[in-house]
Amino acid sequence: MAQMELLLFAFVVGLTVCGLTGSTMELVWGRKVAFAEPYVSPSNVLRSLAVTAGAGPYMLVNDALDARRQNRISTVALLSCGCTAIAWSLALGIVVLAIASWVVRLLGFPA
Repeated sequence: MAQMELLLFAFVVGLTVCGLTGSTMELVWGRKVAFAEPYVSPSNVLRSLAVTAGAGPYMLVNDALDARRQNRISTVALLSCGCTAIAWSLALGIVVLAIASWVVRLLGFPA
């Protein structure tokens, strides 16, 4: 049961990071978050990677919902995008928790 709780915690951390990053980007740029300019561009690859790493699940769900509304993808494809966003959020949470753990150990705080 402890491992399930850790996975759930990592998933919630990933969702939180994704939501905060995506919402902040929407406030700063005034546009819906998507895999398009100004968020993702070939001229600034490092920024695009950082933005996609932080808000990728949010961007994926936004783009998938827009595509479904315009009948460009099927319901099965939409569900596939949703499952991918869930897995991506879990992976993001695991990475954020690993970085936080590393920083805590680096600063010498007791475990």
